[in-house]
Amino acid sequence: MLDGIFIVDKPAGMTSRALVNRVQLLLPRGVKIGHTGTLDPLATGVLVLCVGTATKQAETIQSLGKTYRAGIRLGGRSTTDDADGIITVAANVAIPDPARIDRELQGFVGRVEQRPPQYSAIKVGGRRAYAMARKGQRFDLSPRWVQIDSIQRLEYVWPLLELMIECGKGTYIRSLARDLGERLGVGGYIESLRRIRVGPFAIDQAVKFSGNIAEDQESLRTGFIPIAQALAMMTPRTTS
Repeated sequence: MLDGIFIVDKPAGMTSRALVNRVQLLLPRGVKIGHTGTLDPLATGVLVLCVGTATKQAETIQSLGKTYRAGIRLGGRSTTDDADGIITVAANVAIPDPARIDRELQGFVGRVEQRPPQYSAIKVGGRRAYAMARKGQRFDLSPRWVQIDSIQRLEYVWPLLELMIECGKGTYIRSLARDLGERLGVGGYIESLRRIRVGPFAIDQAVKFSGNIAEDQESLRTGFIPIAQALAMMTPRTTS
């Protein structure tokens, strides 16, 4: 019986659901499987897949803190708040200096209100927001409270800004990029996004796929974490 998790490195250009389907083809027929914490097609990195009885732990895993490395392009706006949308380049903007960016970033740390992207999986009247947005339908998404624990500026050479972000469940990094760009008065959107951690599950533990069925099955076999071990990894350690 397969009861446990796989930590998979999702490639760019693939939906989380498509990756689940790909893994399911490598498993014995009838094994239950599901993912935790959807990644956008543009994004890469840690996607935790639960199989067997571990699917009952999906919500618990989804609620764990996450760490992202985000590449933001300033000086433009996107219909999807990332590079997959229709881009409008901002003209004649004042280039912000690093000190200004650092000041604005601090305003996003803590428990903050965030408006989700129009192109998101949130349901509006029973329909997915992205499906409505693709049809040009007008609707409003209410702001939500999210927790952002820290934001570190890694590199900044206009117009590219690299950040390391630690945050809680439900945080949209696309929204952060969009809102930062607006506060700076120049616009901004996600150009690259990589999730490097979900709780204790890190990118260096992740399974990568080659496209060769035998090799990928072996990768899954060696990367499998039984449910008891996964739960132990998720349990905070106490010191006496």
